[in-house]
Amino acid sequence: MIPVFIWSICVLPFGRIKGGNLIYKACIVWADIWFALVFIRHKNIYQGSDHEISYIYVSNHISYLDAALIPKTFRHSIRALGKVEMAKVPIFGFIYRNAIVTVDRSSPANRAKSVKLLKSILKKGISVLVFPEGTFNMTGKPLKEFYDGAFRVAIETGTPIKPVLFLDAYTRMHYRSIFSLNPGISRSLFLPEITVDDLTIEDTHLLKAKVHRVMEQALIENKATWIK
Repeated sequence: MIPVFIWSICVLPFGRIKGGNLIYKACIVWADIWFALVFIRHKNIYQGSDHEISYIYVSNHISYLDAALIPKTFRHSIRALGKVEMAKVPIFGFIYRNAIVTVDRSSPANRAKSVKLLKSILKKGISVLVFPEGTFNMTGKPLKEFYDGAFRVAIETGTPIKPVLFLDAYTRMHYRSIFSLNPGISRSLFLPEITVDDLTIEDTHLLKAKVHRVMEQALIENKATWIK
């Protein structure tokens, strides 16, 4: 990641949007090389169309591999919402905080600041990625309960939801240890978009429940290995 780190420093003067897009492109190159070196064969699977519009992508969160899967799955510039704590990791943390939107859940004010930034990014035509479970799913169920944030933003901005499932992240790298990494197949499944037309803030819980149900059913159908 050293070359990506140097590249990130060079492009920062271009600003949060253009500079962030250039950093993300470098992350795509890094991911292509790294996945080949660790013998993980990745493919994206699409159900329905994937229009060139802004989406709020929502994905399951089950492994440390999820961060590396983002540039392999999303081949165009997006902004992921991630924990602010990860920004403390040397080298990676610098790239991380300049390529994504960090969220600090320690206070309502910090959470509101992250939401405001997400909305401004969507207005510029850039998609965002949210892990609505918040943390690793260690329940043995297909998914944990979702937070409201992504679905409130979707309704407030009129942005459709696009669920994406990381089907093999748990098998390739167990959440108990980063040293569990092993070669094999990796699949990202893009589900059909879910529109928010005619929904109001009062419908946030209905939208959240619908997306949760659709993702859960797809994980069951695809026999996700963490389901007990």
